[in-house]
Amino acid sequence: MNTFLKRIAILAITLIALVATAQDGKNAFNPVQTGVTSLNIAPDARSASMGDLGAATDPDANSQYWNPSKYAFAYSNAAVSLSYTPWLRKLVNDIFLANLTGYIKLGSYDNQALSASLRYFSLGEVNTTDGAGYNTQSLNPYEMAVDLGYSRKLSDAYSMGVVFRYIYSDLGFSDSYAGDQTSGASAFAADISGFYNSYPIIGRNECQWTFGFNISNIGSKISYNNGEDIAFLPTNLRLGTAFTFPLADYHNLTLTADVNKLLVPTKPRMSDYTADEYGTDVDAQIAYLEDIEDWENMSSISGIYKSFYDAPGGLKEELQEIYWSLGAEYSYNQQFFLRAGYFNEHENKGNRKYFGFGAGFSLNVLRLDASYMLATAQTSPLDQTLRFTLTFDMDGLKELIGR
Repeated sequence: MNTFLKRIAILAITLIALVATAQDGKNAFNPVQTGVTSLNIAPDARSASMGDLGAATDPDANSQYWNPSKYAFAYSNAAVSLSYTPWLRKLVNDIFLANLTGYIKLGSYDNQALSASLRYFSLGEVNTTDGAGYNTQSLNPYEMAVDLGYSRKLSDAYSMGVVFRYIYSDLGFSDSYAGDQTSGASAFAADISGFYNSYPIIGRNECQWTFGFNISNIGSKISYNNGEDIAFLPTNLRLGTAFTFPLADYHNLTLTADVNKLLVPTKPRMSDYTADEYGTDVDAQIAYLEDIEDWENMSSISGIYKSFYDAPGGLKEELQEIYWSLGAEYSYNQQFFLRAGYFNEHENKGNRKYFGFGAGFSLNVLRLDASYMLATAQTSPLDQTLRFTLTFDMDGLKELIGR
């Protein structure tokens, strides 16, 4: 794998954006910077096909990522799901995300569940060279996360869930000739979520209305380069709602929407500190260095609160940090599914804009889902991304074995 192309790929992942066209001045492009950005990649095909959403959709095996409190309302007693996503195929051909997740209901009252997942994001193969251009090492940088969750119904209509997560990011290398020894970075995080599920009657039809929230990746900061480079985890607030109504016997349509905001403080930029505001160029630089030091020393919890009011552009820029998704799912007899959705992020905060499409087929034992991403900009490295998810229903498997 060409190292130069690989660096381009890593940069694209880190920024999660293309170089956007600034609309409010030459310094308007200012995405929120975090570490372990692969945690923000949607793992499963069902949610990806509806525009990367899932806070309030029906529970499935992949609810661990979107809203783990949904597991308490899951229809099956247990399920396991495996997802695979080739990533940034327009740039390189060996980056991928693999995700294994599952849950099991606990007790005899159908009101609690235990869940777990494993995410593995591979950055492919990177070959390093010496000063003469000869290959010296072949590296395989990666990021992974392992988590365990618990969810419980607090009433017939409401549940909550918690998840505890261990994160490991290995993007460095060890150069034995130069004596440069780097190691991976670790962090711990937690999620807290809630899910409300109701069945209103509209006309003669029993519909379903749901609301969900998930605050994910609340935890320690992650430290790269032996503690010299510290980054915030991508702590995220997700809110969503969904409404399902019957079109006819066995035919249902679900409309759903999610909104998100990264709960991470904006990193100061020297370009935002001018002599006009601070008096002289020296005063502006001093103010910038002081704010950078405050940002580096800020705790992750303090960063969550500050993320609501620290954007250089004030309220207008804070609103730009909110990105949203709209999606729809048609189902026939809960066996055949068609899905579509749209994801939108402001130009100044990443400029990710794309449509999602997908389909699914469900049998007693397994379900296969696939999705396709179509970016609005043909130059986007996210364009034409495919995802595949295979889910095994343990109840269906038990019935099949018992026959």
